[in-house]
Amino acid sequence: MRIHSSSTIRPHRTVTTLAALLTGALALSACSSSDNKSGKDTTDSGTPASTSTGSTVSLPKLNGTTLEIAAVWTGQEQANFKQVLAEFEKRTGAKVTFVPAQDPIINFLGSKIAGGQPPDVAMLPQPGAIKQAVRQKWAKPLGPEALAELQKNYSQGWQDIGKVDGKQYGVYYKAANKSLIWYNAKVFENAGAKEPKTWKDLLTSAQAVYDSGVTPFSVPGADGWPLTDWFENVYLSQAGPEKYDQLTQHKIKWTDPSVKQALETLAQIWGKKDYLAGGQSGALQTEFPASVTQTFTGGDQPKAAMVYEGDFVQVNIGETKAKVGTDAKVFPFPAVGSTAPVVSGGDAAVILKDSKAAQALVTFLASPDAATIQAKLGGYLSPNKSVPISAYPNEVQQKIAKALIASGDDFRFDMSDQAPQAFGGTPGKGEWKDLQDFLRNPSDVAGTQAKLERDAAAAYGSGS
Repeated sequence: MRIHSSSTIRPHRTVTTLAALLTGALALSACSSSDNKSGKDTTDSGTPASTSTGSTVSLPKLNGTTLEIAAVWTGQEQANFKQVLAEFEKRTGAKVTFVPAQDPIINFLGSKIAGGQPPDVAMLPQPGAIKQAVRQKWAKPLGPEALAELQKNYSQGWQDIGKVDGKQYGVYYKAANKSLIWYNAKVFENAGAKEPKTWKDLLTSAQAVYDSGVTPFSVPGADGWPLTDWFENVYLSQAGPEKYDQLTQHKIKWTDPSVKQALETLAQIWGKKDYLAGGQSGALQTEFPASVTQTFTGGDQPKAAMVYEGDFVQVNIGETKAKVGTDAKVFPFPAVGSTAPVVSGGDAAVILKDSKAAQALVTFLASPDAATIQAKLGGYLSPNKSVPISAYPNEVQQKIAKALIASGDDFRFDMSDQAPQAFGGTPGKGEWKDLQDFLRNPSDVAGTQAKLERDAAAAYGSGS
């Protein structure tokens, strides 16, 4: 899940609502969504949710029609989304094929389009990718039915990030709260560590964990995108939302003193070899799924005590025996400056081959009907305000979902996701690579800033 142009987002006020609602609300005891061993999407009564989800949207009959939808989702995330597609098939008679895509999806789509075989719809994980698809004349605007559904169910802020030049192209089907740190409750208990409210508290808790004999942090350095998320949370809280917006749009340079301060702050963790599972070299070989599972396996001696990432971490926790809310708990990313950060991400449905069926599929994805099915399966968060909070399978997820909706337009979207793809969304290039290099050598702050600025200038200058 990545959850990666820039001028389409309205300036937002400082985030307070979401942080306030999350504080103290996330470490509640709850059953893990993985308790449903059958894998079936069921309600409390055991009835399949696809039959119990009321129909709120009118869809055409599409018997004999075939559609393809592409996304980078794998594993359980892909399996859960296929249940949503199955409901669309049942209601319309259409046949929908899921096309697994590779990162960066915009390159994958480019090769498909060049070969004359674009999917009908693609789930784009970056506003920058939506902008690029529009510039390349790949993306098609939403029709009146999809637009009406979107306007009925989404706050203005979530509508705006799917627009390019004032025209609506994207429906944000999936959101992420990317300001969460998950921890092994047993390790914290043994260490006498407390849930931190500030960055200083986080370092204190990390030291207590280290003193108890467990490595504090699991960092997935093999994947560049979680490293950008680490940076963004520190930067948003420390430099503030106005600077965040300026850096997002490259109106200030990456050589700015505010970037230096954020990197130096990050180095307080990344620069301590003993604080990272496997040290810097081990972190650089750890992919995101393993960063989660190694935090919640091994009893009270896991490879690490904490792992930072969004609400979707629950999907990977579900691959272990740990239960969300008891074994695996979570706290909001601590305040580095005066206010705790709230960074969001998301995946938007964009039409590449305009047709009645493609428009109907995106209309369905903009409805609460589709999101409610996946919400019940866990590891998923919707920005659709018409999805009932009760649809989420445990109290932790209900609190996260409630807070996201309550924040309205008061959120900052993932910075790297708003950047041109070449800078903020490509493995082995741009910000992903530069932050991997910084993790390898966290003492080289000035060199990292210079590389980030060089790569940003090239990407933003080309408008890619």
